[in-house]
Amino acid sequence: MQHRSIAIDGPSGAGKSTLARRLAQALGYLYVDTGAIYRTVGLAAYREQIPLEEEAVARLLPSLDIKMCYGEDGLQHMFLHGEDVTEAIRQHEVSDYTSTVSAFPAVRSFLLDMQRRLAREQDVIMDGRDIGTVVLPQADLKIFLTASPQARARRRCLELRQRGQQADEGQVLRDVLERDRRDMERESAPLRQSDDAVVVDTTQKDLEESFAVMLALIRRTLNIEEGHSHV
Repeated sequence: MQHRSIAIDGPSGAGKSTLARRLAQALGYLYVDTGAIYRTVGLAAYREQIPLEEEAVARLLPSLDIKMCYGEDGLQHMFLHGEDVTEAIRQHEVSDYTSTVSAFPAVRSFLLDMQRRLAREQDVIMDGRDIGTVVLPQADLKIFLTASPQARARRRCLELRQRGQQADEGQVLRDVLERDRRDMERESAPLRQSDDAVVVDTTQKDLEESFAVMLALIRRTLNIEEGHSHV
């Protein structure tokens, strides 16, 4: 059986994870949050205070026990050495580590096989920075999800505050712009829009509007009838 794959790429804070998760539930697809996988590596490096150099991080990789599973809540949970780190990987400090270590070719190669295997075994919606360009270049549909830096910073602040963390919008905006720069300029798998991707800009759309636009796009492109889920 030929499985279908949907790649959603875009900058940090565009809403990729939230929307991809809801779309996967609506369609009966498996949602794969690749950012969470990279964040788990970032968390490991952060906890070990590994120098942010590729050689040092590469030495850490063989010792990492990273697993991904889906809980009764239907959400993807990340485990590091047997510990559920689903919440820990979302800490603001871990984001900075993740942005740097995820650019290292050694890290991307280490995690590439895991991501491609999931797409071979089931229908998936996968989101990240280079899904359509590197991980799943033959995806049935590629979406580039974006929003203005200011809108993404506001959303990030709200997310952090909802988790009980302090957030200064000015600092978060500077962090968003810096992360965009690093993600776009890195040598290995930089953030860029695939030539055959459909651009969806959520700057002026709330979550429900963005979801409706993307669900209609997927159903139209993949010829999925409304009310039908592919399970």
